[in-house]
Amino acid sequence: MLKSARQQGNQPKDPEGRMPLVEHLRELRNRLMKAVLAILAVTVFGMVFYNEIADFLTGPMLERVGCTDGFGASATHDVCANLTINGLVGPFTVMLKISFTVGVVLASPVWLYQLWGFLAPGLHRHEKKYAGAFVASGVPLFLAGAYVAYLILPTAAEALIGFTPQGAENLIDLGDFVDIVSRLVIVFGLAFELPLVLVMLNLGGIVSGRRLLGWWRITVVAITVFAAVATPTGDPLTMGALAAPIVVLYFGAVGIALLNDRRRERSDRDADLDDDEASELDHTPEPVSAAGALPVGEEAAGDENRRPDGYGDVT
Repeated sequence: MLKSARQQGNQPKDPEGRMPLVEHLRELRNRLMKAVLAILAVTVFGMVFYNEIADFLTGPMLERVGCTDGFGASATHDVCANLTINGLVGPFTVMLKISFTVGVVLASPVWLYQLWGFLAPGLHRHEKKYAGAFVASGVPLFLAGAYVAYLILPTAAEALIGFTPQGAENLIDLGDFVDIVSRLVIVFGLAFELPLVLVMLNLGGIVSGRRLLGWWRITVVAITVFAAVATPTGDPLTMGALAAPIVVLYFGAVGIALLNDRRRERSDRDADLDDDEASELDHTPEPVSAAGALPVGEEAAGDENRRPDGYGDVT
């Protein structure tokens, strides 16, 4: 039994990346374990610097809508809000939420690389060379989306607090605030990965730039609907702040795809043809070689009676 298992382990890998279902599940488990361990390691780092990170997350919002002159009073705003924590275990829960958010964001290079490592065996050999570009572009895009969410949060909070009626006070639960921050950061970060996915599909020959450009109306509507559903606050400002950059990045990805298609057409004119489309025929006449001398006399008669297999015709 040990010998058979050892022989199975020493079997050469399929150059095309094909493997049975059990191997796919084992690969998925290993990739998930590495990603989770990386997130947990950074989460522990977030626990150590919990107070500094909490001040970093809540500082801009408190400067915009916080009650700086006591409970329910602000020197710059008619309406303000106070952060509160409810329950005995509330502070510990808030610490876990903040630390986990930091872990997901800062460990993005690791889990993005593990994601690509799981998808790469199913790709062709010429598509696997884009692994470095996927990770190198995916991490800045995810961090850029998270930073945009961090920037618009104070403005969104001010717009929402402005609907408070006269005589009412605002008490913002810190746990709910951290939930909103976490969702915005993850949603914005993943949404900013859309152009990278489109470019990778184009580089892999799955979709062309012209087809992406033809889908722009449907894509803009889909992005708007996604922004309306994905934003936890639901206000138009946050929705627009999410939809506008994604639309700009989408057209940027379309431009890159069109440039790549033009480069591909220069090297291969049939690159954009579908599997059921035929390439154009080349009707250019080829040069004809000079005609040889025809046999005469007995030699010609002998050739006429000779069979194709080289023997003479026996009658």
